[in-house]
Amino acid sequence: MSISLDIASVGMVTAVGLDAPSACAAMRARLDGFQETRFVGSGTDFQIGAPVPLPRDWIGEKRMAHLAAAAICEAFDTVPQARGQTALILCLAEEDRPGRPVGDSFSLLRSVSEITEIEPSIRSRIVAHGRPAGHIALDQARRMISSGDVPYVMIAGVDSYLTAPTIAYYLGENRLLAADNPNGFIPGEAAAAVLCTRSRSDGLRLFGLGLAREPAPIYNAEDLPLRADGMTSAYSAAFKETGIEMNRLGYRIADLIGEQYWFKQSALASLRLLRGRHDFQDIWSPGESLGNVGAAVVPLMIGMAWTAARKGYAAGNPVLIEASNDAGACGAAILAARAA
Repeated sequence: MSISLDIASVGMVTAVGLDAPSACAAMRARLDGFQETRFVGSGTDFQIGAPVPLPRDWIGEKRMAHLAAAAICEAFDTVPQARGQTALILCLAEEDRPGRPVGDSFSLLRSVSEITEIEPSIRSRIVAHGRPAGHIALDQARRMISSGDVPYVMIAGVDSYLTAPTIAYYLGENRLLAADNPNGFIPGEAAAAVLCTRSRSDGLRLFGLGLAREPAPIYNAEDLPLRADGMTSAYSAAFKETGIEMNRLGYRIADLIGEQYWFKQSALASLRLLRGRHDFQDIWSPGESLGNVGAAVVPLMIGMAWTAARKGYAAGNPVLIEASNDAGACGAAILAARAA
């Protein structure tokens, strides 16, 4: 599909900043929001996490609603004329993920609409696929804008791994970073929003998108070897749609949450596709500062790229943004500040 769209504005609520400028500045400076939480981790130690410092101790769905609403309102502040003519796509954790912070997705959607004073629309959607949900939302957004249904689409992601059932489950699976487990992730939480519109003469533009599935996911009952077939296919589809080879890529932003599996997947995809002479391609990850923020990560990574392009510190152009989940869903998107 040769439909492109622009990112008009962004919003973020994270452990290192309650708006996009401060969060991006903190991540650029390699600051982190890691601290002891109220959850008991491995042994008798308190679990390290990256909670958002909200002014009130909201929990559960109410906390998620306020996180998402704050990010959405920030994005609208930059483009106020978009209010009243925007469809909302809400990216959430997988329905079957243990300890999911949201029980009723549609109830959350209504709560977010009430807080942000956005009229619920029949065009509003929920994408509950965890970390790569943002890539699926991008595909839906460009179709909605191309069809003329709406001039703007708000993609918002919100998630939290800081719930008691989630901590208990991932501790049991030996997947949380601890003194006795270096191959684990730090649980975090965040919300991020990106406002999408028709392509204009400026702004960060989506040029290519790839979606695929990995046959050897992290929970691999058949013990298949990881060849990164899924992420390689997602990369290939995004590059084909953009019309470039990987050696023309500027840099990458990836959801590297801390476990070896995800680093191997990203490295293998790059090794299988990178050919010919090329410049150094840096790789950024919000996980270095925020831990695992689940479904919020793709809008957040787009926000990182958008801010870096506007402020002139991007590590190259174009940028590839990748994400995948435990079930093997993979997504890759190529964005550029100008024609790639």
